[in-house]
Parts: sequence; C-alpha cells; structure tokens
Amino acid sequence: MAFSWTLAALFSEIGSRHLGVTVMNLWRMSLTLLFSMLLMWCFMGAPYPVYAGSEAWLWLLASGVVGYFFGDWCLFNSYLTIGSRFGQLFMTLAPAFTAVFAFALLGQTLSWHSLLAMAVTMSGIAVAVTDKAGTRGGEPLPLKGVLFGLGAALGQGLGLVLSKLGLDHYIADVPTDILPSIRGFLPFGSNLIRCLAGLVCFSVFYLIKVECGRRNVDVSLRSSFHDRRGLLAMVGAVMTGPFIGVGFSLMAVEYMAAGIASTLMATTPILILFPSRWLFGQPVTPRAVLGSVISVMGVSLFFIL
Repeated sequence: MAFSWTLAALFSEIGSRHLGVTVMNLWRMSLTLLFSMLLMWCFMGAPYPVYAGSEAWLWLLASGVVGYFFGDWCLFNSYLTIGSRFGQLFMTLAPAFTAVFAFALLGQTLSWHSLLAMAVTMSGIAVAVTDKAGTRGGEPLPLKGVLFGLGAALGQGLGLVLSKLGLDHYIADVPTDILPSIRGFLPFGSNLIRCLAGLVCFSVFYLIKVECGRRNVDVSLRSSFHDRRGLLAMVGAVMTGPFIGVGFSLMAVEYMAAGIASTLMATTPILILFPSRWLFGQPVTPRAVLGSVISVMGVSLFFIL
C-alpha cells in the first residue's frame, strides 16, 4: 500500500509537469469519478450513493472542496515547486492537522501523546528541509513550496475530519437491515461525492482562468489529448492512488491494527527517496534519510502511544 502511494506521488509529479496542475486534476477527478460510479453500479446497483441524505452530502461535498480541491491543488503545486519527495514529507503533518481539527470539530481529546507526535514529526521535517545538500542546486527550499506543502497537509487533515462527519451521517441514513451487506462499500460512495465536489471546483477554476485571459490553460487542455506521457502518468496516478492505494489501505485496516496500517502508509517519504533521485535528480543525503525516518516515527506515535 505504501509502495502504491509512492507510485501515485511520482506519477502525479510527472503528470503535473506535462499537463499542468489544473488540467491534471481535471482529468484525474473525471476518471476517478467515472470509475467510482462504475464500482457503485456493479456492487450497489446504482451509480451514486442511494442512501446518502442531505447532511451526508453536505459534509462530504465540503470534504471534497477542502481535500480534493484545496489540498490536492496545494499538493500538486508542491510537486512542481519542491518535488514529490518533499511534498510527501510535508504530508506527514496531515495526522497532526487531523488531530487538531478533530479536537475543534468532533470534540476529541488532544492528548500529550498527540502533541509529542506533532513535535517529532515537525522536527523530522525541519531536519530534512534545512539540508541544502539534499535539494537540487544546493539552494534552500522556496517559501512558496513550503507553504504549498503545509496547505496540502492542512487540506488532507481537515478533509479527513469532514469526511468522517459525512460518512457517519451516511451510515446512519442506511436502513439497518441493509447496512451489514453494503457497509464495506460506503467509503467508496463517500469518495464519489468528494470527487464530484473536486471536479466541479477544478472545472470552475479552469473556466475562471480562461475567462481572465489565461488562454494557455485552454491550449493545455486541448493539447493534453496529444501528450501521451502526461496522460499515461495521469492514469497511473489515478490507478495507484484512489483505486489500488485506497483498496490496499482498506485491506490493511481490515487485517491489521489501524495504527500499524497507518504507520506503514506513512512510510512513503522514505520509499520515495531513491526513485525521486533516479527520476528527478534530487540528491539523497544521510540528513534527508534521517529527517524522513524521524517524520515517519512521529506519525507512528499518533497510533502507538
């Protein structure tokens, strides 16, 4: 599962460099929505979440706007600015943002264990991002890239909390006699609603950019049909992320403790080090490895303590 998310990050960086962030996400959201509808149709008899009520739709749409639109827009821009390696490193902050927003919105306790885990995770990121020898050209990471990375982690953290609120309402909406037979597919129905919100937001964003005179965006959308490498990378990102990645993640949670599964999923910043060196020429230094390991240790503390 961690390997799958690593591939998704690499494919996403390649696709964004070829297609641009907006066009890449338009394609990505469209395919993910289509595949989600087919999956729902095959296993639940309808291409949309039949039992989801208005409150479930409201929370899940909000989750899609925050997670898929804002979060992924920041994440893909971080790939272009600082590379997928550092982008994924900043994503280890997502559990910290999740804990903070769960405290604010769900009333969950923000324990000293969580605060310790946040401190360890942030120290690992600090070790890695202050290593000039680990960046291309030996220059410090640009502030814009750092802000994109932070925005991506914030979007995923808040999006996850909003998604939980929506999924809880969705589960409550399903008749009790039907719930046991379809409960395993409800997360996919939730993801369908989130994808719909992401697609609408990226479409509106694209149209605004075109109307404001950014004609190069329009050309990029048309020319993307002829960019074979970009489209292949986009398909690879869709398959390894929302489908294989999510599938393996659900299987992992089913067959092992959630904390162990989450920690394994968080090892992406370590697994991505050498592929990013080979594909994008990003140096791998002992300090970069140490920072990634410390960050992953920080994530594991959220679930172990």
